[in-house]
Amino acid sequence: GAPTLSIFLKPPGVIPPGGSATISCTCQRSYGSFVLYKDSLRLHALEQSGSRAEFSISNATYDDRGTYNCHYLEGGTVLARSDELEVFVEELRLPRPDLSVLPGHEVTAGADVMFRCTTTQPSTGCYLYLEGQIRAQLLSKEQGDYNLSHVQKGDSGRYSCQCYTINASREWSAVSKTLDLVVR
Repeated sequence: GAPTLSIFLKPPGVIPPGGSATISCTCQRSYGSFVLYKDSLRLHALEQSGSRAEFSISNATYDDRGTYNCHYLEGGTVLARSDELEVFVEELRLPRPDLSVLPGHEVTAGADVMFRCTTTQPSTGCYLYLEGQIRAQLLSKEQGDYNLSHVQKGDSGRYSCQCYTINASREWSAVSKTLDLVVR
């Protein structure tokens, strides 16, 4: 079957102008080559080490905004395409929120955990990021909480959150400090 190709941003989140991040593409196969596309235009072949290829955005500008995806090729034939990764570049004007997890950083498989993203800013929405995932979870607006039921090993990893004001001129916060969740 065709290999699965995943794409993600690390660290995840909205990038501030002048900031940096890395677009990472991973595939179970390692002897082919990776090409990065942005807004359907080929950017270039990616530097790769084994089954991972990376593209660095440094000193980000608004030109770096857009929709990225990776293609994996063997012998010039595209064998897999990743999902689309939306990259946002915005001024981060609000202070960083605090991320906490209950009952704690280490839990046993099957447990329920709750992530809480705390911000001093009124009327904000927040996103919860897990490094290595393309999608962010939108936290519930009332509490800034996200409940994860029956956690499994795959829920382990590095989490962070980022908030934005719910008004006409959406303003973003810096990203919280990261928090590692270990599922035993």
